[in-house]
Amino acid sequence: MRDLTDASHDDLAKERARIPHEGLGAEILACQQPDGSWRQGNAPAWLTTLFTMQLLRATGIDPAEPAVQAAVERLENGLRWNDHGGSWELRAVETGGNTFFEGEVEPCINGGALAVGAYFGRPVEKLARLLVAEQLDDGGWNCEAPCSLRSSFHTTICVLEGLLEYERAVGFVPEVASARRKAEEYLLQRVLYRRLSTGEIANPEFLQFAFPPRYHYDVLRALDYFRVAGAEPDQRLAEAVGIVRGKKQAGGRWLLDAKYDEALAVPLHESINEPSGWNTLRALRVLRWCERFDLKG
Repeated sequence: MRDLTDASHDDLAKERARIPHEGLGAEILACQQPDGSWRQGNAPAWLTTLFTMQLLRATGIDPAEPAVQAAVERLENGLRWNDHGGSWELRAVETGGNTFFEGEVEPCINGGALAVGAYFGRPVEKLARLLVAEQLDDGGWNCEAPCSLRSSFHTTICVLEGLLEYERAVGFVPEVASARRKAEEYLLQRVLYRRLSTGEIANPEFLQFAFPPRYHYDVLRALDYFRVAGAEPDQRLAEAVGIVRGKKQAGGRWLLDAKYDEALAVPLHESINEPSGWNTLRALRVLRWCERFDLKG
């Protein structure tokens, strides 16, 4: 309703109020553990917690809802990041360390932590400034830095989403906006998926649309970021838009090409190579945004 229709504010608010009590949003809230985490099998608590929180954010749930605020407070007060021999983990609050929303050391993880923190009313300035300081000379980020001085598409999209959500929460921040523009240019110079040096496809997986994406990059995820950022589409997006348009099926839907849900606390009930509600929603709203500005692909 929000992204594909012109529904009224009241109708949107009425529908949004159902999310904590019905369907996926309610299911996510119900399976939170007493310590504030979400867990699944033998997966690390940070992994399941971070990516389940990202899924909750994707539902469009209202962060001001009491049930949501209670869940956020439980997580913030119950767990801390701790470094155990270079392996970061979430452990009980008594162990000390950063709160969940203050992040750890890897920029791909910290970008996700910043995004969910900002969305759910916990924007962390220290974490935003850390990410800005870690930006590489070519414009993006890489979890392998400083060993690698070249940016990663994967890490860059995670950080961009975090910085954008941070600015949406706190307002314009010159340093953050400048870092985002530089990172956007990194992607645009590569038309979202090609090597700058040769023009070849940087990774065939970038053309496979995944949901949930976890930390994985693809052109639909990148286009959806640019849509949320709200600027007029750059002409260098046209090639990627054409890829999205070309993957539309005869029935008007998009398939799920890949998914990274092994650590999610809840099942999504979508199968690879079958029509995907999530991919269809994201593709349609990207195309709607581009068509408003007459960007063809």
